Amino acid sequence: TITRSVAGLVGIIPEGLVVLTTITFLTAAVALSRQQVLVQQLPAVETLARVSVLCIDKTGTLTTGVMQCEPLIMLGNHDEVMLHDVLGALADDPAANATLQSIGQRFPPTHELHVSANIPFDAVKKWKAIEVGSDAWYLGAPEILAVDDVLLHRTVHDLACTGSRVLLLAHSPTPLTTTALPSQLTPAALIAINEQVRPDAESTIAYFHQQGVKIFVLSGDHQSTVSAVAHAVGITQDHVRGRVTPEQKRDFVQKLRAQGEVVAMTGDGVNDVLALKNADIGIAMNNAAPATKAVAEMILLDGKFSHLPLAITQGRRVIGNLERVAHIFLAKNVMSVFSIISVAALSQPFPFLPRQMTLVSTLAIGIPAFFLAMRNSAHRYTTGFLSRALKFSLPSGIAIGSAVVIVDMAARDSSGTAASICALGAFFWIVCILARPWSMPTALVLATMIVVSVVAFSVQTLTEFFSFAVTNHNMALGVAGSVCAGAVIEVIHRTQRSL
Repeated sequence: TITRSVAGLVGIIPEGLVVLTTITFLTAAVALSRQQVLVQQLPAVETLARVSVLCIDKTGTLTTGVMQCEPLIMLGNHDEVMLHDVLGALADDPAANATLQSIGQRFPPTHELHVSANIPFDAVKKWKAIEVGSDAWYLGAPEILAVDDVLLHRTVHDLACTGSRVLLLAHSPTPLTTTALPSQLTPAALIAINEQVRPDAESTIAYFHQQGVKIFVLSGDHQSTVSAVAHAVGITQDHVRGRVTPEQKRDFVQKLRAQGEVVAMTGDGVNDVLALKNADIGIAMNNAAPATKAVAEMILLDGKFSHLPLAITQGRRVIGNLERVAHIFLAKNVMSVFSIISVAALSQPFPFLPRQMTLVSTLAIGIPAFFLAMRNSAHRYTTGFLSRALKFSLPSGIAIGSAVVIVDMAARDSSGTAASICALGAFFWIVCILARPWSMPTALVLATMIVVSVVAFSVQTLTEFFSFAVTNHNMALGVAGSVCAGAVIEVIHRTQRSL
């Protein structure tokens, strides 16, 4: 009684499913690493399969992140050489971002100006400032530094519509004493910074559109600048958000998640950290700030946006294959539970010995499931994993359990031979269903498992080890039971597919 109870308990536990889940995640992570995608958290692979919205930053994602600063557009009577020195001083910052670095390359610091005070750049206020002598110089967003200058904003808009990032250099005779903008602020020059759109961005965006994934661009740049770049890669205006603060990015991601969307967020700057952390999966570029990489679940090591479709394909392969193999493991669990309840009600022993259950679990479930878990699958994941698995596994497991109990009672020898043959045949049929459409490797694996099963019932040493009583009566009962159970399972499968 104790021995057969152990067999029943072993059948209830889906021990192989846990191992296969880990192995499947690991193989996907290895495959992605070969494509320069670093997976920092294994569950991120599964999350990719469910992504319904992709939020992306413009700089470093749609563009290469390499910026080229154009010559100054003078707005006043200031000496241009002096403005070059001022810009060099503004760019001379140990924490300079990509924008300041490009300005520094165009206008190298000469260190001829004595900077007595400075206010660092902030993503919220969108400007930085330095004090030189009794004057202050401000560099930042034109709509912040020159709110009422209509003509200036028209020029900025025209430049931004070409995809350029536009900054304003402004002068104030008031020394820096506070983080608030002074009342006297005179525009001195406009700086246009161009970015190159990634050559693979358009095709990558097209892939997401085909897959039904919605794309939003969240950027701190001018709305016209972001719209121009987004339009160049096929993203419509209504999916573009410009002049977005880090907090607004985070709130936008949270709002999407509250609506039931599965959100992926890509970015490379510190201003993307809040959004990356609050997304279902955060994806950082290789040139991202350390803080950005730290909160991301994935890192594109070569910074190529085009790797995302591959990453999503791997995620879909993982979740699709896990759902496939879950069908067979859950069917075994249902069979065991149903058999335990049935034999208890009928005052009969459990049909299997532990070693016989191990044989069935290994040849007809574990090994085939391992190879099924490695198959390719690019179908987008839809909710309802457990319900779909149970709709197939519950009736299939009951069908196998019924057949097993009936043939074991009909055998009348309690050897478990007929029950083992019945279970092997029925689970082999489930593998046949899950393996469709067939591939040569899958066919070879299944054929090999069937041959090994036949050997287990043919070689005397093995039959003695598994305590099989191989008789024509038991063989006939086992085959008949597996055929009946297989037919019921096929009907269940076809019925569910037609719904």
